[in-house]
Amino acid sequence: MVAVAFTLGEYYWDDFELQNEDLEFIYNYLLELETPQSTTNLVAALVAERIRREKQSFEHKRVSGGDIFQPKNSYTAGQSLIFPAFNWQRGEVLGTRPGKNPDLGEFQVIQVAFENGDQHQLAAHLENHRLNEPLQVAADDPASTVSWVLENYADVLAESLVQDLQTNPDFVQIAGNWFPRALLVDVHEGHMNLADAILDMAGGGPLPTSALLDQIGLTANGNPKLLEFSVDHALQEDRRFDEVGPAGEILWYLHRLEPAEVLEPPLYLRYSGIEYDRSALTKDMLALEKALDDELSPIGEKYSNLNEVEVSLIYPHLRAGTLPLSARVRHLFPTAYEAPRIRFMLVDGDTGEKFPGWVVREKRYVFGLKSWYTGRGVIPGSVIRVRRGQLPGEVIIKTDGRRSSREWIRTVLVGSDGGIVYAMLKQLVSTSFDERMAIAVPDAEAMDVIWARPYKEQSPFEQVVTNTLRELAKLNPQSHVHASELYAAVNIVRRCPPAPILALLASSPWFVHVGDLHYRYSSTDID
Repeated sequence: MVAVAFTLGEYYWDDFELQNEDLEFIYNYLLELETPQSTTNLVAALVAERIRREKQSFEHKRVSGGDIFQPKNSYTAGQSLIFPAFNWQRGEVLGTRPGKNPDLGEFQVIQVAFENGDQHQLAAHLENHRLNEPLQVAADDPASTVSWVLENYADVLAESLVQDLQTNPDFVQIAGNWFPRALLVDVHEGHMNLADAILDMAGGGPLPTSALLDQIGLTANGNPKLLEFSVDHALQEDRRFDEVGPAGEILWYLHRLEPAEVLEPPLYLRYSGIEYDRSALTKDMLALEKALDDELSPIGEKYSNLNEVEVSLIYPHLRAGTLPLSARVRHLFPTAYEAPRIRFMLVDGDTGEKFPGWVVREKRYVFGLKSWYTGRGVIPGSVIRVRRGQLPGEVIIKTDGRRSSREWIRTVLVGSDGGIVYAMLKQLVSTSFDERMAIAVPDAEAMDVIWARPYKEQSPFEQVVTNTLRELAKLNPQSHVHASELYAAVNIVRRCPPAPILALLASSPWFVHVGDLHYRYSSTDID
């Protein structure tokens, strides 16, 4: 018995595109289940359906359209045949002639024209040939098994499916689940007004959909999951409500009662893009940029293997009560399928105290730590440890506590004219800190005046960097300043990621590199 291999081809799943048959299948699949399904479930079902259809098509080609060519038979001109060895193509016999081979005895040679335009000469009237045995389809191609496809292509197929379904008006998505729009339960304006009142009484939220359903008067005569999905869709379409749950959990909040710092970035985190030549950055500078892990730096390497991350806090995040959602940290915080803002719980790693926090995904920061910073005596440069909590939707934060003591710390002082000067002064410190990043700010209110200046009244970026380096150089006997010290100090007065500062150091003749990313100001007078 000869086995004919069923194969989808080497690049079948690489070239996957959603077809009308696929959309019809998904629609009917959801209709049959009567329950919203996740993208993951739809991909698994669609892969199985695609493989089934392709096998069905393969079988159809195998048994239809003409006689199957077998070498033992004789053929005449004009005959239509199916050739398994040529991917089940149809061919027409153009002519025949006697074959000449003493080892084979008498046989026939047929000339065949295939449907793709090729022509071949094949032997016929041969009793002994392996293609004379009955054919059996062997599905040994790994690309034709659901498990193999999902293991190797699940993410790619999910992305393609989401892109197509999101532009299709027949489907609705809520928190990663899909359902046909036409089958949603009717939810009217009165129900939404009740939901508004319920969340208002709860301080804005967050509340799960089930808690709202209990009070707005909607009951499920059929599928309760479909009713909940329909209410979720109505809430999502109403601008009064914000879905703030982490992936896998739907929580609702009143948009108007969300913290202002969640709806718009705090003043201290607002960055006005600075043009710079990235090609000017040296290998050491790129390594420092990666180590500083600023959330405004380009996201490159993934750090999903890290269970705990240390963050050396810069002044803008301290003053705003935020943490950077940087490349090294972001995988530790909850994410979501669609929600731009996620409410979760922060947990003090020492006391176990829990308090609410917000992930602002698009702007890459976490809000809600202002009181905790104050209580812990955090200063710019303090080291914050972050790790994923034991429960979903929780993140543990802590400082390395130490006995409060007075340490010599760079201290920024604001003059009566609004000018900035630095001095080495003893300050009370109660957390571990990065010595290069640590800067005490005794008068935060005076600094607020500088941050609040209109853009046109602010000093040019180059001047800020120059003045800051010159001030810091006064605190060092060699008049040298490390690039990370300069980065931390520039961020005392304006938000800036490392790269523009490093590019300026690399390209400007005013700064001289003295080794190991230490710089001094040149003797050239630019004032």
